[in-house]
Amino acid sequence: MLALAAAAALSPLTPARAYGERPEPRPEPMSGDEVVRNGHRFFGSIARDLAQGVEQMARRWGRPNAYVLGQEGSGAFVGGLRYGEGVMYTRNAGQRRVYWQGPSLGFDAGANGDRTMMLVYNLPSVDAIFTRFGGVAGSAYLVGGLGFTELTADGVVIAPIRAGVGARLGLNLGYLKFTPEATWNPF
Repeated sequence: MLALAAAAALSPLTPARAYGERPEPRPEPMSGDEVVRNGHRFFGSIARDLAQGVEQMARRWGRPNAYVLGQEGSGAFVGGLRYGEGVMYTRNAGQRRVYWQGPSLGFDAGANGDRTMMLVYNLPSVDAIFTRFGGVAGSAYLVGGLGFTELTADGVVIAPIRAGVGARLGLNLGYLKFTPEATWNPF
């Protein structure tokens, strides 16, 4: 099972393009103020911590060219699963409903439910979101918590910012698989 999860995490999916189909435009970068303003409305009272996290991401990665607002639930006891749904926003390529799911493995136990904002950097086209993004995540929730993670695939960086409730503590290795339709299959 571990070998299967590792192989799946290391083999990203690439979206297929039909012959003669016109490529979608590359989403334009968004200003830090725009991301913070929308995150402020989305997260509410934890906006100050969110703003500090967005500033840190901006120093490291520049300006995102998309972001996702949604909610997710996850649970783990050594191995874990995460499921979420939301809307991806871009400046010039519109909005798109997205779903994500993925397994994790590590020293991790507990469960949490979160409102999630994902900053997306270097997205070459809207459909490029539909792949697996791997990374390392840590969680420390006791009633509530706020977390930042970075996931990468093919030069695209996704930085989930999570705020929610639950009881969870741990460190894990895993991936998120983005899909255009909801699915229970995390692999």
